[in-house]
Amino acid sequence: MSTNKEEYITALKLKFNSYSPVSEKSWQSIIALIRFKSIKKEEILLQNGQTAKNIYFVCKGALRAYITDLEGNIYNKNIFLENYFAGSTASYLLEKPSNFTLEALEETTLISLDYKKYRELINTNTDLTNFYIAYLETNWVIEKEKREVSLVMENATQRYSKLLLQHPNIDKRIPQMHLAAHLGISPTQLSRIKKELKKV
Repeated sequence: MSTNKEEYITALKLKFNSYSPVSEKSWQSIIALIRFKSIKKEEILLQNGQTAKNIYFVCKGALRAYITDLEGNIYNKNIFLENYFAGSTASYLLEKPSNFTLEALEETTLISLDYKKYRELINTNTDLTNFYIAYLETNWVIEKEKREVSLVMENATQRYSKLLLQHPNIDKRIPQMHLAAHLGISPTQLSRIKKELKKV
């Protein structure tokens, strides 16, 4: 196995354990599911209307999740960078088509896990069940609430500054139009914010 792949698997293990400790036995079961996938910039990983079959861990690169309305307007739902899990949770759980598209914003290397097999492991291993609960609580309750509060209580400059603290190079990696959509503002507003921050 290449050094990079070993590093990516180690990063995935650290991600699991950051939510709840996973036994070596359970971890070996996860390793057995791992498949590596590389996609090019602008390549579609999951198409709107397609039922999600795999959960992804971003090893290197960036993805965006976007929604297209009936008039063809595009809205960014989320951006996933290194060490993020990506996929359509509702599509997995309901076994129904995804409402959004996942697209690579850079050349991206992913770890892919077959969702059904992954879910079987979660259902039959207490430590993985604990991980899954902690992951859902953190990302779909705590972080979701923080994002919702941030949109109401913080202005766009504060949200952008916070994003730069979390991901210092994101403005050099992700096109401005996508960053603006992620922040819920227009590209013109983001340009003004960048200019104002440079003066500080």
